Amino acid sequence: MKKTTGKAASKKNLYMMTLGCPKNRVDSEVMLGSLQHKGYHLVQEPEGADVIVVNTCAFLKAAEKESVDSILEMAEFKKTGSCSTLVVTGCLVQRHGEALVKDLPEVDHFLGTSAYVQIGDLLAAEASPRQVIPDPEYIHSASVPKVNSMPGYTAYLKISEGCDNKCAFCIIPKLRGLQRSRPIADIVKEAEQLADQGVMELNLVAQDLTAYGHDLPGKPKLHDLLRALVKVDVHWIRLHYAYPRVFPDELIEVMATEKKIAKYLDMPLQHASDRLLRSMKRGRESTFLKELVHKIRARVDGLSFRTSMIVGLPGETEEDFEILKDFVKEQRFERLGVFQYSDEEGTPAFEMENKVPKRTIERRWREIMAIQKRISREQNKKLVGTTLEVLVEGRSPETDLLLVGRHQGQAPEIDGNVYINDGMAYPGELVTIEVTEAHDYDLVGRVIARQDPKQRRHTARSEVPAHVRGGEKIVSPPTWLAPR
Repeated sequence: MKKTTGKAASKKNLYMMTLGCPKNRVDSEVMLGSLQHKGYHLVQEPEGADVIVVNTCAFLKAAEKESVDSILEMAEFKKTGSCSTLVVTGCLVQRHGEALVKDLPEVDHFLGTSAYVQIGDLLAAEASPRQVIPDPEYIHSASVPKVNSMPGYTAYLKISEGCDNKCAFCIIPKLRGLQRSRPIADIVKEAEQLADQGVMELNLVAQDLTAYGHDLPGKPKLHDLLRALVKVDVHWIRLHYAYPRVFPDELIEVMATEKKIAKYLDMPLQHASDRLLRSMKRGRESTFLKELVHKIRARVDGLSFRTSMIVGLPGETEEDFEILKDFVKEQRFERLGVFQYSDEEGTPAFEMENKVPKRTIERRWREIMAIQKRISREQNKKLVGTTLEVLVEGRSPETDLLLVGRHQGQAPEIDGNVYINDGMAYPGELVTIEVTEAHDYDLVGRVIARQDPKQRRHTARSEVPAHVRGGEKIVSPPTWLAPR
């Protein structure tokens, strides 16, 4: 394989494809920072790239297939394009590294989930190993070069890496390692850097947000971190992946009283049958979950509650499924994603008996999603005639006649949108809209108030980084997850 170092390396073009979750996207942003620091230039299309990086997902079989298909697709550009170096990183490498090295000779380098930060040095070396797959133990800091791959007004902020939970269906601890939290001061430093770049919305992500800090000296809690982050000059701070085992009153109080904390919570509950929750090794039963949801809703006015469920875990009976349906109907979550159980080797669930037929799993998935679709439509109809603060994202991809944005109860990429059919605004601008129409997951409205231009921070489309406009392909949300 031909290597180029020194000044010649600065001429190299880079294309990056990111698959899977926002945590993986953050890893890609660190790789982008490292490679741009080494002089690489991000290009719009893979055929013009000297180096192609595929950051993979391996959470489910469907995700693995998507990752392998993407690798093979990118490998074609070694024949038809300019690509001389193909790098594969992420969870697929961590999970199946040895097999990939053997089966994919087209790939020049394989980097595991703790090795991605080394990509710049690896590509700059005269000779470097084909595979670097250490045990997962790395987490980036604010001092590491990083490029925000989102539009300039929003960003993901990873506060910890890894997970100490032992959920029966989940392979993540084996791929990402045990929990490693970043110190509060370091997270705040990165938040300030993002705010200085014009970011108005921080989306906090981790494998287990509510476990934040238990592994650090002094054992700071998530609410301690939030009290520090609200001092940063951003508008919204949104909480994703909040495991429900521990959710103290102090955290609920911060959510209820701090204006910068978006009235939004992403808490994966996974099921409502006590028998299934025990099989899943979730650590809490349904009574606790119901009381927790009620307590949070009662204290946090106007909360948009997102959760995820799993249907088809081995041993799930029709009675268990009816309990889950009743729970969804009763709780009326604003947002709901449903996973179809995937039998993943290496997880405790893989060894369970009484597998549920795929056809039954798909039918249960459709039933839950139909229930949620009705709930979402009914909740949206109640918003007609009300006013909402909306962060404008720009022109709608469907038509230039509409603007599109999100209110604080809509997270980027996974939730619905607000379409604006009357009035103007810039990307990154906060406007007040009156809701005029409601659809299953989206709203339509008209602008009734805008910020004073002197107070406004916005990013003109021409200033949005190239990788946001297509130079970095982010396949998100995953095609195997229902994102509503």
